[in-house]
Amino acid sequence: MKVFKEVYEYREMVFSLVRKELRGRYKGSVLGFLWTFINPLLQLLVYTMVFSVIMRQGIEQYYLFLFVALVPWMFMSASMVGGASCVIAQKDMVKKIYFPREVLPLSYVISSFVNMLLTFIVVFAVLIVTGFGINPLAVLFLPLIMMVEFLVCVGIAFLASALTVYFRDLEHILSIVAMAWQFLTPIMYPQSMVQESLEKHALLWKVWNLNPMTPVINAYREILYFKRIPDFNNIGSAIVLGLIVCVIGVIVFRHLQKGFAEEF
Repeated sequence: MKVFKEVYEYREMVFSLVRKELRGRYKGSVLGFLWTFINPLLQLLVYTMVFSVIMRQGIEQYYLFLFVALVPWMFMSASMVGGASCVIAQKDMVKKIYFPREVLPLSYVISSFVNMLLTFIVVFAVLIVTGFGINPLAVLFLPLIMMVEFLVCVGIAFLASALTVYFRDLEHILSIVAMAWQFLTPIMYPQSMVQESLEKHALLWKVWNLNPMTPVINAYREILYFKRIPDFNNIGSAIVLGLIVCVIGVIVFRHLQKGFAEEF
């Protein structure tokens, strides 16, 4: 509660950093803010070509199956890989003035979250224009899943940014971790493809279910692709894992932040 109180007292600083991050993200590029929409569309094109044409998945309207999972994954990946350097990037400010250091990773995650929300405009546009449609009742659960993913991303960003201060190579290692994590999460394939084989090995199945992004991605897909209310067991797993990751991230960050200034 002390953490939340301190961050709330510095909320204007959080909003200022979020605005700065959003404005500076594509500063100097020709297309500017349009990259918010172009980037996921280009990734969607590449993945669709690979898994629909070259490595056939046999999934009906695969581009939609992929798109509704790829956009939230990009938010998580950006929070981890980009968030890792957010404290180091503001090292002069960390050394000179006092403020709750949690403001830095939190503001980065919020800016990435806003970016995801804007990208979801494209997702809904594609769903409607293609005639695929949406289930309004199921979509009511979308904000809940977004908040759960936000908690996961905050926890991951807190962990990554704090550890990177002490171990600078982690900033580069996390790019590889993100790529491996993406293939271990049912984004480009349905969970049913691996579930049967994994359930035969109890340990592997338990490890698979520890992935906090698995229930989150499954919930997005249930809402937007299958157009149904997400399974409540799935939602429960997502909430529990999201809270655990967030709490661990906050605890580790609070412990390690005491030595930030000395490391710079």
